[in-house]
Order: sequence, then C-alpha cells, then structure tokens
Amino acid sequence: MRFGQCISLLAIVVLLYILWQIRQIILIVFASVTLATVLNQLVRFLQRFRIKRSIAIFLTIGFLVIILVGFSALILPQITRQLQQFSYLMPMALERIRFWNDWLVRVIPDNFLENIRNLRYFTQNLEVWLNQLFRNFFFWLSSSLNIILGLLLFFALTIMFMANTSSYRRGFILLFPAFYRRRVDQIMTKCADSLMGWIKGTLITMLFIAVSSYIGLIIFQVPLPLVNALLAGLLEFIPNIGPTLSAIPPVILALADEPWKALLVIFWYVVIQQIESFIVLPLAMHSQVSLLPAVTLLSIVIFGSIFGFLGVFLAVPLVIILQVWIQEVLVKDVLNKWDN
Repeated sequence: MRFGQCISLLAIVVLLYILWQIRQIILIVFASVTLATVLNQLVRFLQRFRIKRSIAIFLTIGFLVIILVGFSALILPQITRQLQQFSYLMPMALERIRFWNDWLVRVIPDNFLENIRNLRYFTQNLEVWLNQLFRNFFFWLSSSLNIILGLLLFFALTIMFMANTSSYRRGFILLFPAFYRRRVDQIMTKCADSLMGWIKGTLITMLFIAVSSYIGLIIFQVPLPLVNALLAGLLEFIPNIGPTLSAIPPVILALADEPWKALLVIFWYVVIQQIESFIVLPLAMHSQVSLLPAVTLLSIVIFGSIFGFLGVFLAVPLVIILQVWIQEVLVKDVLNKWDN
C-alpha cells in the first residue's frame, strides 16, 4: 500500500472515530433540520401573503412559543398532580394485584397455577423496577442540565437553519460532484416532501390516539386519565413498541380498581389501534414513504442501541431519509442503469 493510500485510510478512520464520538450532536442536528423543515412550510405559507421572510420566521417562532407556553400553563400543572398521584397509586395497585394473585392460588387447582405464579413474579419484578425508578429520580434530576443544554442547542440550530435555509442547502449540495448536484437537489426536495408527509400523518395519529384514549379512560373511570392519554399519544411516535408500552400503566391502574375495567381498557386500546391502523393512518399517511413493519422495528432497535432514547424517538424519520436516498441513488441512478 502506498504512503498516500495509508494517509487516506488513516484519515477515514480518524473521521469515523470523530463522528462516532459526536453521534449525539449529529442526531440533534438531524432533529433540528427536521423541525426546521416543518416550520419552513409555515414560513412559506405566510410568505404567500407578501410577508417578508424574516417577519414570517419571527411570527412562526412566536406562534410555536405561544403554543408551548399555553400548553405548559394549562396542562403541565394537571400532569404534575397526576404524576404525583401515579407514584402513590402504582405501589398500591401492585399490592392489590398480588392479593388477588394469592387468592387465586388458593382457589384454582394446581394444574392451572403456572401462569398465575408467572404473574406474581411479574408484579414483584415490576415493583422492584418502580422502586428503582423513583430512587433514581434525583440522579436524573442532576443530569437535567445536559438535557437543557441539548434543548437549547436544538432550538438554536433550528432557528439558524430556518433563517438561512438556502445557504445551508447549497453548502450541502456543493459536497457532491458538479454533474450530480442538480440530482442531489431533487433528492433533497423529495426527502423534505416525504418527511413532511410523515410528520403530518404522525401528528394526526398522535392526536387521535390521545383523544380516544382520554375519552375511553374517562368513561371507564380509570385513575389519571390525562397522563395516560398523553403518554399514549406521545408513544404513538414510536411505531410497534410505543402503543404496547402505553397500555401498561392504565391496565395496571384499572386492574387495581376493578378487574373488569382492565379488560375494558385492553379492549378499548385494541379498538383504537385498529381504527388508527386501518382508517386514520392510511388517510393521514398518503404522502409518506411506505415502510415495512419489520424495517421499522429493526430501525428502532438499531438506532436505539446506537443513540439511546433519542435514537428510538428519531428512528423512523432517519429511515425515511435513508430509504429515499437508497431508492433514488442506489436503485434508480446505479442499479437501474447498470449495463451487463
């Protein structure tokens, strides 16, 4: 191997090492670009009314701040109250479940007891996990400074990307050979369209799941309906895994109150998920790049293992962008034009 090739290989290894070390920052940059893409659509809408771009950006950011402040003022106090109640009710719920479990052990014949014993082990482990969760609260609180700094970086980058979108876009396009730059510009436009379609559809489905869950929990008189409904809506952002996780807290709370309520909660969550999957999602996601369920699940696992919780949260938009680039560059521009 020549000296120049050795230097090039070493430079690539060093670059990959640096990228690995700053992978969290890279993901924050991607999240900022995603949010800037969404907000830029609102900026363009305002520009149709002959509003200057700088003023349109100011109005868009102001509108976002008003929504966040209003949400915090109206909903956050109720969420805080219900979270405090949740920390009080959950141990009681698990204790009541164990009481019913012991009663069933005494009543049901021995050959049917294996699943019940497994339930008992589950409740015991769940209680240990919850205790560890509350004990580690102050540790999480101490690391909140890093979270705040990350959020500040996220919003600062978003504003910068919005303020001068065309310059950043041109700078990225210049990284490619001259003959391919027009094609890269087309691919970036398609990425933005696919990302916007997915975001619009996801927000619609999140709202549908949150409202439907809240209505059902209110009807069934399950404790803490607001927290559980918001949890269901937020976890809808994570396909496959999120809806299952969101059903666990309300089922446990319902089971602690009345066993038949738990069955109703499970039934209600299954119903709204089916409505969401077969009616709401196809209507909302008509402009989204279609993703196979196995690809979605694998992307959540892979990006979660690499980037942590933020990777789980952004796995789907990352895969959407990757899929567009693979389809446009590898499939259309390389494989489809490959002559034997």
